[in-house]
Amino acid sequence: MRVVLTGAAGFLGSNLCDLLLDRGDSVVAVDNLCTGSMANIGHLAGRDGFAFQRQDVSNFVHVAGPVDAVMHLASPASPKDYLEMPIQTLKVGSLGTHNTLGLAKDKGARYFLASTSEVYGDPQVHPQTESYWGHVNPIGPRGVYDEAKRFAEAMTMAYHRAEGLDVRISRTFNTYGPRMRPGDGRVVSNLIVQALAGTPLTIYGDGSQTRSFCYVDDQVRGLVALLDSHHVGPVNIGNPDEFTVLELAEAVLDVTGSTSEIVFEALPVDDPTQRCPDISLAASVLGWKPDVALREGLERTIAWFAAHA
Repeated sequence: MRVVLTGAAGFLGSNLCDLLLDRGDSVVAVDNLCTGSMANIGHLAGRDGFAFQRQDVSNFVHVAGPVDAVMHLASPASPKDYLEMPIQTLKVGSLGTHNTLGLAKDKGARYFLASTSEVYGDPQVHPQTESYWGHVNPIGPRGVYDEAKRFAEAMTMAYHRAEGLDVRISRTFNTYGPRMRPGDGRVVSNLIVQALAGTPLTIYGDGSQTRSFCYVDDQVRGLVALLDSHHVGPVNIGNPDEFTVLELAEAVLDVTGSTSEIVFEALPVDDPTQRCPDISLAASVLGWKPDVALREGLERTIAWFAAHA
């Protein structure tokens, strides 16, 4: 396939580029480098089937030639980023989704929206299934990301129903791995950077809030399986193994051998108390499940940070 991939220079997008190219697809990588980096895709320069197009998809998107699939991953994705860029986040979720849907319609291509577990907000149903509508504060500081993705899902399904567009929607859960930005503010990267530097590990709240961490190789494998499937509608792509943030911090200390202490700070507004995917649908319609356990994933990620960050 010839795939247009937005957000291609980001952490998740660049790993997805690798998988698509390795299996024989060609990729038109689109990114405005707002949070992405050319360092993530520099190794692909000159590779057959790879092209880079610097563009903000909140503006009109044009790609020459035939296109088989449009995968829309572009968006600030960490709380630090979308709190610093709230308007851009809302625009890429609304205008960016509209423009990339228009591209897919024009090309007769399949459309893939990378949504997020943030559409569930601070969930009152646990674990979260795709049928759960969520518990989101639309006017809270996190709402700029949560509502951008919820709107993007609604628009994607509207194009499917009104225009007959072939669509896929993934909902990701706390992906981690190589190429995360050291300063992106995500919990895994924060703790790893602090442990390697020997500085105190920061936990917000008492650390009892839970998350489910999916290693990036498992994540992109799940995204491609969904792209190739015939399932229309959202599918959770995440690791159902649930850990408290305090357990994560202790695992990072163990793997790094760091003697850093753990310090506690105030919990941010609307921070979810628990997050865990029900992946029954992914297992049944995609034959997908994650393979990489948290400790193994942390070992790989910490080795990358030690070498590159």
